Amino acid sequence: MDRNQFQAWLDGYVEAWKTYDEAKIGDLFADDVEYRYHPMDEPLVGRAAVVSNWLESKYDPGTYDAKYEVLAIDGDTYVAHGRSDYFETPGGPLRDQYFNVYICRFNDRGECTSFTEYWIQNRDIRRKARAELIAKVKSGEISE
Repeated sequence: MDRNQFQAWLDGYVEAWKTYDEAKIGDLFADDVEYRYHPMDEPLVGRAAVVSNWLESKYDPGTYDAKYEVLAIDGDTYVAHGRSDYFETPGGPLRDQYFNVYICRFNDRGECTSFTEYWIQNRDIRRKARAELIAKVKSGEISE
């Protein structure tokens, strides 16, 4: 897989996420893929598990978007970076944002065999959420 093919795979990943099309999701991954949402997580194992998980965890249409780009390729390790945006309502204000790095490996058919996501929340959004939580605790609206 070259740089252009990896970028096409990343674009397909976003398309599959935005459409929740079972075939588009499945086409991205090998039968025996190991998929981690975080490097410390136990992986989801197998295409069927990944497809099922994506379909169980849907966001409302128009409330999310993403753009990922190729960062590096080293042998059989492919690295992408980008961001995922979440909106309060379709076309509405940004409610959350994550900066992502993906570490991937692929088989000869271009199917992902290993996917690990690293992410960090936008610090301004995190600070705002923390301040709102502290204010609710101080006001007694929620308990510690």
